[in-house]
Amino acid sequence: MSEILPILILNARPAAGKSEVIHYLQSLSDSKRQENFHLGPLYILDDFPILWRWFEQDDLLGRVFNLPRLFSDKDGYFLHQEYWHLLIEQMNLIADQRMRDYGENETILIEFSRGSEHGGYQQAYQHLSQKILKKAAALYIKVSFEESLRKNRSRFNPDRPDSILEHGLSDKKLTQLYKDDDWADFSSADPAYLHVKNHRIPYVVFDNERDLTTEPGPELVKQLKWNLDTLWEHWRAKGV
Repeated sequence: MSEILPILILNARPAAGKSEVIHYLQSLSDSKRQENFHLGPLYILDDFPILWRWFEQDDLLGRVFNLPRLFSDKDGYFLHQEYWHLLIEQMNLIADQRMRDYGENETILIEFSRGSEHGGYQQAYQHLSQKILKKAAALYIKVSFEESLRKNRSRFNPDRPDSILEHGLSDKKLTQLYKDDDWADFSSADPAYLHVKNHRIPYVVFDNERDLTTEPGPELVKQLKWNLDTLWEHWRAKGV
C-alpha cells in the first residue's frame, strides 16, 4: 500500500475554500505535507482552467472568425448539459496519462464543484475513470449556499477573471447552478465511503462555515490535519 493518498478528490460549492486549501498544501515542503497530511508532491487537476479555455475559444470563434460558438452561449451557459460530464472525461485523460508517467510518487489532486442543476456529484462521479475510482479518496468542504455566495462576491477580481483564486460568478449564475447541492444525498448511504460503480471511495467532510481558509491559521491546520488523518484511516481500512 502506498504511504500517501495517490488521488485526492476535492469537492465543494464555489468559493467554499478549495483553492485556498490547495494553496496552503502547496506551500508546504514535501516531507511536511506527507508527515502531517498523508499527501505527496501535488499535481493539481482543476476543471476551471479547462472550462475557461473553452469560453475563450468560443469568444475567439465569434469575434475573429465569425463562426458559431461550440461550448457556450453568449451569457456563458453550456449549450449542452453533457459538457459538465465532458469536463470530467477530459480530466480522466489527463489523470490517466499522469499516472502512467509518474506512478504513485505523487498525489493527484482533482478539484471540481457540481450543483444538482447540472447532475450533481451523483452523475459527475459516474464519469470518473475506473483507474481514478480505484485509487481515490475524497474531501468535501461544506459551506451553506449563503456562505458560498458571500465569498464568491468577496473574492471576485474583474481584472483577473481567469484566476484560480480570484474568479467568480454572477449572483444569478451561482444561484442557478449551485444553490442546490446533492452531496448529502450522494454520501448518505455510508458515513465513511462513497459507493460508485463497484468502488468504495473513502471520504470526509470539512466544515468551513466559519471560514478557516480565507486567512489560513492554526485552526485551519488543526481541522485539515484531523480530516486527513481520518481519511487516511478510512483509506488504510479499505486496503488497495
